[in-house]
Amino acid sequence: MKMNFIKIMSVCLFSVMITACKTAAPDPETLPKDIAERPADAESRKYDQAQLDILKSSIDAEIEKEKCTDPKEWAFAPIGAKACGGPYSYIAYPKKNETSILAKLENFKNRMIAHNKKYELVSDCMLPAEPVSVRCEAGKAVLVYP
Repeated sequence: MKMNFIKIMSVCLFSVMITACKTAAPDPETLPKDIAERPADAESRKYDQAQLDILKSSIDAEIEKEKCTDPKEWAFAPIGAKACGGPYSYIAYPKKNETSILAKLENFKNRMIAHNKKYELVSDCMLPAEPVSVRCEAGKAVLVYP
């Protein structure tokens, strides 16, 4: 009888241990969300806008390193993206840094497009005037409009 009791208790204890060791699948609602799936709330928007501002500042800083002495050494390109489409402005840059700056401008544009979509922003649909050339004034590149 004592042996049967031990066997029964062993089976019961083993069953309890197996049941206790099983883990349930985590609830998807309690897991952290991927950054791309974060809600479009005010705090996220501030953060995303700050990232755009940092990127724009890095573009400006790279351009400002160069002194404009010969307008032939400078070019211009569209910058940013309006929610309605097209750039929001144009920017002058030194041709010698063209590869680096154009890559940053493309990244900035793509991030701005994503930002506009994520936060369902709207804009006027007016296209900015396109410059015709660049001139140098006091060491800075200035866009010339028609």
